[in-house]
This record gives sequence, C-alpha cells and structure tokens, in this order.
Amino acid sequence: MADTYRWLADGVLLVHLAVVVFVLGGLAAVFVGNLRHWPWVNGLAFRLVHLMAIGVVVVQAWLGALCPLTVLESWLREQAGEAPYAASFVEHWVGRVLFYDAPTWVFTLAYTVFAALVVLTWWRYPPRPAGHRRR
Repeated sequence: MADTYRWLADGVLLVHLAVVVFVLGGLAAVFVGNLRHWPWVNGLAFRLVHLMAIGVVVVQAWLGALCPLTVLESWLREQAGEAPYAASFVEHWVGRVLFYDAPTWVFTLAYTVFAALVVLTWWRYPPRPAGHRRR
C-alpha cells in the first residue's frame, strides 16, 4: 500500500509542477507571444485561467494557507511512510533546487509582485474573446 501512496504523491507533485510551469510560463508566453504576434496568448480563456491560478496563489499566501496540492502530497507521503514537507511546495523545491532559504513573507511578496505583473499584462496586452482577430 505504501507504494500506491508514493505513486499518488508523485502524481500530485507532477500536477503541482505543471501548475507552477503554467503560471510562470503563462506570463512569459504573454510577453513573448505578443512580440511574435501569437494570437492564442491573448485568448480570454487562457488569460482568465492564468489570472485565476496566480490569484489563488496570492490569496493563499496572504492568508498564510498552504496550497491544497502541497497538503495532499504531504499527506500521501506520510501515508507512504515518508517525511512530509516542512514548508510550502515552492519553498521546499526552491530550497532544494537553488539552495535558497527565505522567510515566508519573501515568497508572499514575490507572488504578489508576480500577480501585479500578470494584471499589468491585462492592461498592456488585453485579452480577446475567442474568434476575435487583431487589427
């Protein structure tokens, strides 16, 4: 049974990583895509989902709440007999990948500034409804 929980935890980790890549890559795609005239980067659905994703991250950070994916993965790892995370997903993996340790408020500030950039792209590169062509 421990192997099942471990596989499930790894699956949640991959989903979490995909969300992080979407949030970070989404903003980069908006900037690069507008320079290269890629119409999909201003699609309303893409932009709304992206805005909601970073919005959830910022609200959780300001409330001091852990991401539900972090909580689920940690619980699954405990069920598998492994040690759970001592911090948030991003803090844990940034610390492991970059060997960087920072107080929680630093991550909250970073998320907030990033979200502000996302909001600014709505002004600079407004989203367009499906089927709308750039003039």
